[in-house]
Amino acid sequence: MRKTSSLAYVLLLVLPVLVGLTVSALLLVDYLRPAPLFCESGGGCDRIRQTDYSSFLGVPLPAFGLLGYLALGALTFFLRGPVARRVEVGLAGLSGLIGAALLLLQVKLATFCPYCTIVDTCSLLVFAGSLLRLRHESDPPATLVPRLLGGAAMAGAVAVPFLIGRSVSTVPPVIAAEIDKTPEGKVTVVDFVDFECPFCRITHEAFGPILASHASQIRLVRKQVPLTRIHPNALDAARAACCGEQLGKGEEMANALFQTEDLTPAGCEKLALSLGLDLGAYRSCIGDPKVDERIQKETAEFRASKSRGLPTIFIGEHKLEGMQGAAELESTMARAIADQS
Repeated sequence: MRKTSSLAYVLLLVLPVLVGLTVSALLLVDYLRPAPLFCESGGGCDRIRQTDYSSFLGVPLPAFGLLGYLALGALTFFLRGPVARRVEVGLAGLSGLIGAALLLLQVKLATFCPYCTIVDTCSLLVFAGSLLRLRHESDPPATLVPRLLGGAAMAGAVAVPFLIGRSVSTVPPVIAAEIDKTPEGKVTVVDFVDFECPFCRITHEAFGPILASHASQIRLVRKQVPLTRIHPNALDAARAACCGEQLGKGEEMANALFQTEDLTPAGCEKLALSLGLDLGAYRSCIGDPKVDERIQKETAEFRASKSRGLPTIFIGEHKLEGMQGAAELESTMARAIADQS
């Protein structure tokens, strides 16, 4: 190869193939984990991951990207001759077309995944490189050492992200501690709530029946995060929830608090009476400083879980942040139950 065509071969084929392969592996690791490791939780990558466009025929899109870049790597590093060059143009052209479509999709969704953008841009660069390779009749070296180096680079690009994924946990310690308390075979559900939060209320309306239908398979832990700056009665409701739990009516009290509009101390007391709680014991509990200490502790645990908004629900190791619908909650519950089998 001439010097110019050799440089183009490296810049438009070798480097984009290796970068695309590495980033496809990173994305696939995150798609296969309950919570993302490389992508920021709640960021663009994570939001794309939760859309209907994140998979095809039930297979995560990064898996197709990984296979495509492996094929392009084989053509780039090992295969020589006119047939190999034409095949690479065809495969790279298809990859580039898909990459361009996915870039436009991000624009349409107004949600940008940095890793996806890198993968899709690399596919366009590889297509340009394959055209130059065809024009200049460029091929990889026929000698053994460059081929070994190319194979090692490809293997490392795939292996390193998966090795990191196997060795690093993304479960916050406060959630891991709750999972450790759960009997074997059951799923831990940690629900951070504010009973005055409208999004918590909407989510609970969908989540309540799911929790009830899987009651024998889960351990539910509801943690109080009253947002007192914007919800004036949230702390009173949190106290009522803690006392309802302490007096043996935790889930009944939580359901009642989610459904009432009166979360004042008097309103919460009416709920306690309607649930058959002893009024003296309830009032004694409400006035106990330990209840406020518990609420403060659970609010601190919410911050320690690196969560940013309510509701936040951990179903096993799967984190759901923000308002959720029944379909997403049910599918996440099914995945968490499958994790236990």
